[in-house]
Amino acid sequence: MLKSDELINKIKEYNKFLNPDTLTKAYKFALDAHKKQKRDEGVPYINHPVAVADILSDLKLDSATIATGLLHDTIEDTHATYQTIKEEFGQEVADLVEGVTKISVFENQAINGKNKHKFSKAENFRKLIIATSKDIRVLLVKLADRLHNMRTIKYVKDEDKKIRKAQETMEIYAPLADRMGMNRIRDELEDLSFEVLNNEARTLIKNRLDEIKYNNLVNFNTLSEEFTKILNNSNIKVKIFGREKTPFSIWRKIQKKRTSLEQITDIIGFRVIVDDINSCYKALGIFHSKWNCIPGRFKDYISSPKINKYQSLHTAIIGPNKRPIEIQLRTMQMHEFAQRGIASHWKYKSNERFNSLTWKEYDWLKDLVEIIERNENPEHYFEYTKLQMFQENVFCFTPKGSVIKLPKNATPIDFAYAVHTQVGDTAIGCEINGKDSPLQSELRNGDVIKITTSKKVSPSLHWLSSTKTGKARSAIRKYWQYKENTKEINKKYNTSLWVSLPDKPGILGDVTSLVGQNEINISSVEMTEKTKTSINFKFNLIISDLKNFTKLLSELKQRQYRFKIIRHTNKKYAFFKKLFKGLKKN
Repeated sequence: MLKSDELINKIKEYNKFLNPDTLTKAYKFALDAHKKQKRDEGVPYINHPVAVADILSDLKLDSATIATGLLHDTIEDTHATYQTIKEEFGQEVADLVEGVTKISVFENQAINGKNKHKFSKAENFRKLIIATSKDIRVLLVKLADRLHNMRTIKYVKDEDKKIRKAQETMEIYAPLADRMGMNRIRDELEDLSFEVLNNEARTLIKNRLDEIKYNNLVNFNTLSEEFTKILNNSNIKVKIFGREKTPFSIWRKIQKKRTSLEQITDIIGFRVIVDDINSCYKALGIFHSKWNCIPGRFKDYISSPKINKYQSLHTAIIGPNKRPIEIQLRTMQMHEFAQRGIASHWKYKSNERFNSLTWKEYDWLKDLVEIIERNENPEHYFEYTKLQMFQENVFCFTPKGSVIKLPKNATPIDFAYAVHTQVGDTAIGCEINGKDSPLQSELRNGDVIKITTSKKVSPSLHWLSSTKTGKARSAIRKYWQYKENTKEINKKYNTSLWVSLPDKPGILGDVTSLVGQNEINISSVEMTEKTKTSINFKFNLIISDLKNFTKLLSELKQRQYRFKIIRHTNKKYAFFKKLFKGLKKN
């Protein structure tokens, strides 16, 4: 465990504006708050928040975020309150700690089985996104928290809890880390989850990797020297690093390509770091001119970055000894982003205060919140937000030249909704590159799209099967939900109400007044039977609101009037069978 001064010295290496007193105070506060607590592995609990702070310092984050890492469990697990944290460390830190606490509370409810319903996973995802939308640093702390918990998950005794936590990590936290460009954290989260969920497969792959690791290392060192010499001869300064795949990434490739471990050729690849973008393309030309490139393996993520802002040139060549070699070419800035993702944009130029403008290009989080707020069904928004976050991009253009970023395999329907919801709702056709095309066509990079609209049409539910964006699917479902609700509101139902009333003056008027007060229309009234003491009436009613009708029946009961409901045989009014099932003659 890092000591307080060791942690501070580590942060000082990248942040010269650091105020060490705040972190020293946070360290001591957490130490005192957790002094009586132990982790599952038997060590003092303070080891966990210090480890979280250490992970955040690896990401080179500001002192408020790292202080939050130290304090993130104090509100949930100790005597500390939001007000205490606010008084001791200020509102910024208190708000961050509270945000992390909210996520942990609902997370523990689900993991411990207190929230076992079919929407628990989607509901957890909704709460997580809402909790992090105000300040993305909450999510960074939560990712660091989850990473350390996964590193120590082997000490959790409850196997079901362990599996649920690993599944949640694989399905929610690892993809979120990927969406923020934090590849290193994503890889570790996936592999740690894989170890829990399929330990047998992971062990087999790891043993195989250990067998071939030495030979790969020897080959890497030899090739690295050769690549460096060739590029230096062309006046390209270069640093070369190895890229060893994780057991899970190899397993995923085996499953996707239906191949064997022996056939995976890029277990170790090359990351070639150069000074600038021009050198990236120049180095690429050198590799392709000296060795044959493998068709279909070249990807230019510099001109067309991934949706998480990742940039690099990817290629594969048949190198020396006729072995396939995977190569990534990037600048040091691109490399920093590939390692730390969104955190790499943090700047310490004049101070270390958080500036929301720093994160302007990450409006995707706001988009997720918008999708969540549109949909009441947790399953729907969980589906939509996954689509929104985890797809690669195609770039298309409006007729005026505006760029629209869409996921791979997107259609003109997705394009229309990306322009504006109203454009999507009224779309009737499109032109792709000047040619009439179906709205379900698959779009490609560089396509120019013109959408034809008409106010007389509405979006088709069949579009849901061909759309790829969360925004499009959300808008289509929202439109039809509104239509159904409006239809239900405007629907009118006919039924007959038989009422037996005492033969007294004014009683009939009392009943008709009750009907009118509940905004129910009477189409006709007829007397059906008269005895010495009572008169029976049949009211033919037009009902527009079932709540009002239920209220009317309740008021008739209060007055001790005997009544019964005559249900019409028309299927259109079958709902009455369910609504008034068991209702007997009073």
